[in-house]
Amino acid sequence: MSKVYFYYSAMNAGKSTMLLQSSYNYHERGMRTLLFMPKIDTRAGVGRIQSRIGLAADAIALTDDTDLFERVKADHAVKPVACVLIDEAQFLTRPQVRQATDIADILRIPVLCYGLRTDFQGQLFPGSAELLALADNLIELKTICHCGRKATMNLRVGPDGRAVKVGAQVEIGGNDRYVAMCRRHFKEALNSA
Repeated sequence: MSKVYFYYSAMNAGKSTMLLQSSYNYHERGMRTLLFMPKIDTRAGVGRIQSRIGLAADAIALTDDTDLFERVKADHAVKPVACVLIDEAQFLTRPQVRQATDIADILRIPVLCYGLRTDFQGQLFPGSAELLALADNLIELKTICHCGRKATMNLRVGPDGRAVKVGAQVEIGGNDRYVAMCRRHFKEALNSA
């Protein structure tokens, strides 16, 4: 039985690196993977997954209108797909998460989703909420706060390095805009902003 996996963490835990390593492992055994990422994330270019340590691969750029199931079904009909991997899965729509479960249940292809659990205000992203509800396996990837404790929160910072309390839920950025922190330091940073 194929499953949907949700690998989640705060920023900078190595999610993209793990995704690219998983894809490489399939390819090394002669198996085909499909990589997806949201079109709105253009940090490495549209349809390009890149890790902070320099690994990169092309991916299919998803929009909110993309029917994930139909896309995978069509590709699978041409040449078998062994695994579907999705980066920045927090940006999936709720219907796309349900489509991911159909890929696992109907097409019997495992789906590995990698993403953030919460936004800069500690709120669940819609895609993450749906994955937490529907994924077969939930795997927390760990990173650390500057204090050495496990980081579970994503602090958004402005150009001055101070915490940002309000704004759109989605603002694409990396180390220049976000800092992974433990809950205590996250709350302290917000309270001092």
